[in-house]
Amino acid sequence: MKKLADIGLIGLAVMGENLVLNMESKGFTVAVYNRTVEKVDKFINGRGAGKNFIGAHSLKELVDSLERPRKVMMLVKAGQPVDDLIEQLIPLLDKGDIIIDGGNSHFPDTNRRTKYVESKGLLYIGTGVSGGEEGALKGPSMMPGGSPAAWPYVKDIFQAVAAKVEDGTPCCDWVGENGAGHFVKMVHNGIEYGDMQVINEAYFLMKELLGMTDDEQHEVFKKWNTGKLDSYLIEITRDILAFKDEDGTPLVEKILDTAGQKGTGKWTVDAALDLGIPLTLIGESVFSRCLSAQKDLRVEASKVISAPKKQFKGDKQQFIDDLENAIYASKIVSYAQGYDLMMEAAKEYGWNLNYGGIALMWRGGCIIRSVFLGDIKKAFDKNPNLRHLLLDPFFKEQVESAQEGWRRVCAVAMENGIPVPAMASALSYFDGFRTERLPANLLQAQRDYFGAHTYERIDRPRGEFFHTNWTGRGGDTASTTYNV
Repeated sequence: MKKLADIGLIGLAVMGENLVLNMESKGFTVAVYNRTVEKVDKFINGRGAGKNFIGAHSLKELVDSLERPRKVMMLVKAGQPVDDLIEQLIPLLDKGDIIIDGGNSHFPDTNRRTKYVESKGLLYIGTGVSGGEEGALKGPSMMPGGSPAAWPYVKDIFQAVAAKVEDGTPCCDWVGENGAGHFVKMVHNGIEYGDMQVINEAYFLMKELLGMTDDEQHEVFKKWNTGKLDSYLIEITRDILAFKDEDGTPLVEKILDTAGQKGTGKWTVDAALDLGIPLTLIGESVFSRCLSAQKDLRVEASKVISAPKKQFKGDKQQFIDDLENAIYASKIVSYAQGYDLMMEAAKEYGWNLNYGGIALMWRGGCIIRSVFLGDIKKAFDKNPNLRHLLLDPFFKEQVESAQEGWRRVCAVAMENGIPVPAMASALSYFDGFRTERLPANLLQAQRDYFGAHTYERIDRPRGEFFHTNWTGRGGDTASTTYNV
């Protein structure tokens, strides 16, 4: 074993332990440290026994065991623990050493930390790591950003451990400055929320409206996973629906219908609101989890509020085919909105994002990996200046061809009182996006009527604002024009 390690890692929880095993399996020597030092000894004498690991019982011991420039990766709880650890590391490191945050940090924190760490003469990387326990061990998707000067020193390690696509290209590349890596990971997680919600709506329609068993649904998802919906989330849904509890009944039906969340979906929606991007599907997905958490309130409401009697009169197989199209079209909208958000963030924060490269990073290792992402990569390879995914000829044609079934699904769901917030919001966004003139003219008139907020006219140049004395009782003074 080498006397000095190639990289050090702090935090031997599930992700950290599996990631260092991945690194070691690729030929790197890794120094490991955990605040509870017993975990270090347990790992070194357990899963890490006989392998190229150096166990450290203090941060100083960890730092002293690293090759220069030292590379220290943190996989700890996001928030204050990261800041506290940075403060403990800075006095132990020298100019040019690199601190890496591999947790789910909020991108504004990474913006701030990059600036702060660089002011101390060090380099900083905030990298999104996606794929869960299995991805960490076998190959995650990694989205690094921060100090560009740090990338050459970690590139070989990151790309060696990352998942690979068919031609061997790693699902990891430099994303951009400051918090760009964590921003892209945040959007990834937001899209993950959307994908999961759309799949859940399809499951609920098949169960509640078509009366299908879990085993029957398993076969549907199995088929879908061989076509245009081929993806990790469709695959695991297929497996979940077939999984039986000890008594031989489907385990999924015994799970309480209250969904948890760790906040990355909310962050994505917050960023969209701050930047003025209509991230409707992901927003509805976050709110759907919030509604699911109000279990007691829903139970109470179900006993006193009447609803339509569920009855399906159509062609069952046709409806299942329509569901496939509804999932696919909604998924396209979700990614289109996510990319729209990343494009606006790039302008706002001065990031030079490689949009096709991001799709490639998501092709393997991560939770939203799917064949679908290859089409996004092709779209940006063909037109690097593509303004919106729905304007790409391929995606435009795909949504147009899917919309008939998509509309039938949403209509039937609403007629039968079955909630499909993600599918319906995606359809409303699509209809709004393709509409040349929306009713916001009336909205602007209303705002000017009650608050003198002014409006622009279609017969005057953009940028000229007008106010009307709608009642004859008001004056000519208008409110200051500004955008939130």
